[in-house]
Amino acid sequence: MCDFGGFFTLSDTPMWKGKKVSVALPTYNEKESIRSCIEGLYNTGFIDEVVVCNNNAVVGTSQELARTAAREVFEKRQGYGWSCRKALLESTGDLVVLCEPDGSFEPADVIKLLAYSDDFDVVLGSRTNGELIWTGANMGWFMRWGNWTVAKYLEFLFNVTSLTDVGCTMRLMTRSVLERISPFFTVGGSYFGPEMTLLCVWSGARVIELPVNYKKRVGQSMVTASRWSAFVLGLRMILFITEFRLKAWLGRGPRIAGTETDSHQAVARRAHRHPES
Repeated sequence: MCDFGGFFTLSDTPMWKGKKVSVALPTYNEKESIRSCIEGLYNTGFIDEVVVCNNNAVVGTSQELARTAAREVFEKRQGYGWSCRKALLESTGDLVVLCEPDGSFEPADVIKLLAYSDDFDVVLGSRTNGELIWTGANMGWFMRWGNWTVAKYLEFLFNVTSLTDVGCTMRLMTRSVLERISPFFTVGGSYFGPEMTLLCVWSGARVIELPVNYKKRVGQSMVTASRWSAFVLGLRMILFITEFRLKAWLGRGPRIAGTETDSHQAVARRAHRHPES
């Protein structure tokens, strides 16, 4: 048992039903909130490892991390996607949670994701449920309905589980899914989230979405600080989703190990949901 700043971790015993749980965090401008986030994650009692990717982060971030039990890794290529990818690939858990340390997510919500990991390979978070949007959160009507609309577009094109948020970082996946899809990561920018979701769907993984708390961010976002930047990002997501779908129709989709064709995966998912009697 280790004591870091008043909280404890059991590093030798897998925390969730015999499975090791890792949390991957990208960081750039989260110096003021990252320590609190990490402490909150460990205080759930279910986290074995936190991996933080320092993506050319502001001065003082490494010093804050040194006061926690987290492991710091570095990525020089600037971008949300690059940072997430590095943190994910450096993680060692059987279950891997991706989150952001900016204060907008509630660490205890990892328990929700873990609870569904017994039945699903991928558990996506959603920030668009009005009951869980906190005062001051960057989820006004424009952001909320924009995320919902693009999520529904993805849901329609790929015939997947109900989706209500295309841009939520908080999510969980099994080690096997991560290892199957990670060779096909291509996005280093801010629309990495939709690529990850698409690859999970394309791989035939069992996917579900759950509402999570969404709070006011500590500090300013570099991506969605204005409606214009959020609008441009939304368009880029739509173009990426459309391009992915067209390539799939043309037989040029990613050849992920363990999958065959898009139609095969859709049939398998429907059979899982509605088994024959």
